[in-house]
Amino acid sequence: MEVHLVDGTFELFRHFFAVPRTTDAKGQEIGAVRGVLSSVLSMLEKGATRVGVATDHVIESFRNELYPDYKTGEGIVPELFSQFPILETGLSEMGVKVWPMVEFEADDALASAAHKAALDPRIDKVIICTPDKDLSQCVVGDRVIQLDRMRNIFRDEAAVITKFGVAPQSIPDYLALVGDSADGFPGLKGWGAKATASVLSRYPHLEDIPKNASEWDSSVRGAQKLADTLSESWNDALLFRKLATLRIDAPVFDDVDELRWRGPSPGFEQLCTRLKAPDLFRRAAAAAAKRAEIA
Repeated sequence: MEVHLVDGTFELFRHFFAVPRTTDAKGQEIGAVRGVLSSVLSMLEKGATRVGVATDHVIESFRNELYPDYKTGEGIVPELFSQFPILETGLSEMGVKVWPMVEFEADDALASAAHKAALDPRIDKVIICTPDKDLSQCVVGDRVIQLDRMRNIFRDEAAVITKFGVAPQSIPDYLALVGDSADGFPGLKGWGAKATASVLSRYPHLEDIPKNASEWDSSVRGAQKLADTLSESWNDALLFRKLATLRIDAPVFDDVDELRWRGPSPGFEQLCTRLKAPDLFRRAAAAAAKRAEIA
């Protein structure tokens, strides 16, 4: 049994910049919503049985209180931002479990759902559908993996190590040192990707790194400068790691069977009419009927 967890925020952004602009009868932009609904529906048509989608209902989260420069919704065009509630309604009407995050971020919901699903012995694999490097910290062996649906690339634990040079459990430490421009924190001066991977591959967490550079592995280049910077910016490093660490206590589900898709609600047809996409309803109804026959 597999669980598919989808980054709805990423999908909405991706489709907004990829599909033609379309408005409903009232002039509301709906093109990206149609694209995401069709994309999620295609997963169900291909056999996904338990699906959850996380969205950022608001862009700000508890992290903005920790760090004033953390990412906000500033700069997001209204035509994109206004589609979030429509997408959330559409997914719900289509019968897909959706988590619109307010205090937490969508990434926290995905991390929480992946953690919870992996605890269920009935689940063979948890597939987190996003290329976002933050979610690499959730990867566990080949049981909890990432899927970049755009490129059809799966990333298990070995692939995370190949890509970043560190194991999944070190990703928050890695991001703390190199920074994450998408989330708005800079990392530490001089700590580039190669140097960071070289250090964390030997010392997995910030606290494991020897304070004295003379104790570092001899293969680490520029050890003294790195050690000095880390010492001078220790509190920043801890803060950045806290920002990069995904929470696993976001409210998602009590039982993984809550994610089981049972078909669209009657209201989905009306929504599809608004979206000028009657084929979406026909596809969803056909997929539900086919699933009922198999059951």
